[in-house]
Amino acid sequence: MKASWGFVGLAALVLSGCASPEPVLYPNWHLSNVGQAAAERDIAQCVELAEAHGASANDGAVGDVAGGTAVGGGVGAAVGAVGGAIVGSAGRGAAVGAATGATAGLIRGLFKTREPSPVHKKFVNKCLKERGYEPVGWK
Repeated sequence: MKASWGFVGLAALVLSGCASPEPVLYPNWHLSNVGQAAAERDIAQCVELAEAHGASANDGAVGDVAGGTAVGGGVGAAVGAVGGAIVGSAGRGAAVGAATGATAGLIRGLFKTREPSPVHKKFVNKCLKERGYEPVGWK
């Protein structure tokens, strides 16, 4: 039963990490007049416009995840081999370390890719400014 609760906890953590950051708008005159619902629609339209013009949110994300997984696997193998050598099984330690390191690299890469690319942010911010909003950051 504990294993299933652990899986549920991990799944909740992963799914909570899926929400993409979006612009935070300063409460200026325009935002006050149009309201939050209209602002959310404008944000969605600006994001779609950015995507349509090549400013995708996660440029290079797949390569970053793959690279992080490979680096994690290599570091894990090296650390595991050292730990395994201490207890008399360098090969087994390297295998366990590689698997653990690759998994850690993959998870880190997946969470890291949530952050939109700088070009995407700049495009969306410009779009929102042209519509009368004042983006102050992303959250």
